[in-house]
Amino acid sequence: MEKFLFLIRQDLIDREKMKEEDNQNIRVMTIWMESLAQAGNHLASDALLNSGKYVGRDYVVSDGPFIEAKESISGFFLILAENVEQAAAIAQTCPLVLTGKVVIEVRPIMVLDHEQFS
Repeated sequence: MEKFLFLIRQDLIDREKMKEEDNQNIRVMTIWMESLAQAGNHLASDALLNSGKYVGRDYVVSDGPFIEAKESISGFFLILAENVEQAAAIAQTCPLVLTGKVVIEVRPIMVLDHEQFS
């Protein structure tokens, strides 16, 4: 099994509108997460706030979401899957993807040989 990161991407305007539906969204996402855990795919997940810092070599911007941003990463899942195709198929079962409220970016986690850094 390989590790994959699901980045939950959401339009900023839609995210603001969804605040009224938060309890229902939390319930359906919790049920989905529990089903992933029962299947042995779920490793970790959390929701993210829009606030944060944007850091570069010579600057730190702290007034996120950022002016040019049209979407935010509203959460993440760390999952196990056989390959990227299976990970994408799992992402397609997300209830908020099915309703068109979010999209999920599926990213494989790079496997590093930690012994070479010791």
